[in-house]
Amino acid sequence: MKRQLASSLAIAFSTLAIWSCNQSDPAPKGDYISGVFVSNEGNFQDNNGGISYFARESTTADADIFAAANGTALKGGVQDYAASEEQGIILVDNSVTGQDKVQFVHRYTFKDEGTIGAPDIENPREVVIVGRKAYVSCWGTDVDKYSTGYIAVIDLTTKKVTKKINVSDGPENLTYANAKLYVGTTQWGVGNKLAIINTNSDEATSPIATPGIANPVGIDANGKLWVNVGDKMLRINTETNATEATLPIATGGTKTAGNFTLSNDLKSIFFVLSWYDSAFKEHGATYKFSISDTQIAMVTPLIPRPFYGLAVDPSQGLLYAGVSPSYKQAGYAVRYRADGSLVDSVKVGIAPSGFFFQ
Repeated sequence: MKRQLASSLAIAFSTLAIWSCNQSDPAPKGDYISGVFVSNEGNFQDNNGGISYFARESTTADADIFAAANGTALKGGVQDYAASEEQGIILVDNSVTGQDKVQFVHRYTFKDEGTIGAPDIENPREVVIVGRKAYVSCWGTDVDKYSTGYIAVIDLTTKKVTKKINVSDGPENLTYANAKLYVGTTQWGVGNKLAIINTNSDEATSPIATPGIANPVGIDANGKLWVNVGDKMLRINTETNATEATLPIATGGTKTAGNFTLSNDLKSIFFVLSWYDSAFKEHGATYKFSISDTQIAMVTPLIPRPFYGLAVDPSQGLLYAGVSPSYKQAGYAVRYRADGSLVDSVKVGIAPSGFFFQ
């Protein structure tokens, strides 16, 4: 009798424990809860970009998760991807005029949740999410002179563009800090200034004059803004907008610096310095410098090769580098440690240029 009672009590407690766990553990939200999302630009004329996904511990990626979830491709090149709460935002740039769009998806299932197209979105480049608003840099319709660029402000609740803030000269890279959105321009633009948008009022304020085409890199551990200006790096005080330091990059006059990204502790900056030969083959290397350096050492590269895109996983500190063999075949996401030592590589889509870590 005692043995039966003990057994019954054990079963009862066990059942209660299982029920309690089931009550406290939320149901799975989808197939893409935690991992790495890769923006693959694809071939512009083929409009075959996509988002690849893989878990951090995996070396195999799902090649196109939007197509897998919805039974249809994005039908354009992927310029950027970001997510907040349960919403994901994909910027799709189609080679056909008027076919560009912002594609909304469920963050964890990647199911289609609607789009915003032309004329609100024309040649989208990068997206930053601030609260319940998304800011999308758009070149507009005049991509030859970059005279119609703007920042599209999207209400994420209604999924509508509420305002277009005029920022000509091909608005490109975006960095956000303390209610300020810093807007860079494409290297083919003509504006030697860094635009600033007040995200409380969604109005452009006085820009910061720069000695060349400006592109913001990010905010470092000391709260300073780093901006690339051609062959220079500027460290800017975000309170006064004054340039506190200028670090030259030895380009030799023929090399181009790009793909800047901050380390996970925000104390170092990685970048690629590259050039093309007469056969249009890219050469170059990847470098790293500290935010406390007074000059950028270019003697020994961190990694002796260039990449199509760079990003750092904030949770692990690994450097992710996009490799694009051509615009007709799949590329790779290659992982490195902060000291430049190789970890592994994952086959993804065509022309991997951006990464989002979840």
